[in-house]
Amino acid sequence: MSSTEETTEAAELRRTVAELAERVRTLEAASAIRTLHHKYGYYLDKCLYQEVVDLFSDDGEVVFAGGVYQGRAGVERLYLHRFRERFTHGHNGPLRGFLLEHIMMQDVVTVSPDGRTACARIRALMQAGIHESAPELRGRTSFEQWWEGGLYENRYVLDDGVWKIKRLGYFPFWHAEYTKGWAHTPPLNAMIATRTYPDDPLGPDELVEGFEFFPATDVVPFHYPHPVTGKRS
Repeated sequence: MSSTEETTEAAELRRTVAELAERVRTLEAASAIRTLHHKYGYYLDKCLYQEVVDLFSDDGEVVFAGGVYQGRAGVERLYLHRFRERFTHGHNGPLRGFLLEHIMMQDVVTVSPDGRTACARIRALMQAGIHESAPELRGRTSFEQWWEGGLYENRYVLDDGVWKIKRLGYFPFWHAEYTKGWAHTPPLNAMIATRTYPDDPLGPDELVEGFEFFPATDVVPFHYPHPVTGKRS
């Protein structure tokens, strides 16, 4: 083999190693993102709201039911002051008789070329309710038992080697009171934000126009292009 052939072969080998290393990095990042989001769901199931907040970057934010909660203060306002105070009266952790089960599925994860950021689209199906043996919990939820269907469009950032949530966008599209089903449950429009903080002490920092519950069927924009046509919707 000539020296020229050896040089060409070595260059091709280096390119192959570099390409494989990049693929491994992307696959590991995608796996880490899926794991991060599923851990988020498990914490949320058990009302571990402080643990949920700690998954966010310092400049992270949440989009929820027509509002944007910005920065660590906004994230804490939503999870610690709104959710935790309402559902568990400030207790960080599960309460006997209060059911929350977030089933996460159909995740599509896209890692940026530089491996520093990522996006994910994930479907959620929730079962929730108050057991009859815990009447003291009644009044904290809209229904005694219900289903909820929603969609996440999230962004993540690699912060000092640790993946964190940069922007969690949760769109709870429909609710179904268990005895009525989704066809007969009125939209929970009272959940949609109409005032911002501090006018509303538990409100978002910014309002998002156009959010509606089922029977509205709006499409949350996809973070990824169509895999065949390359177009964005």
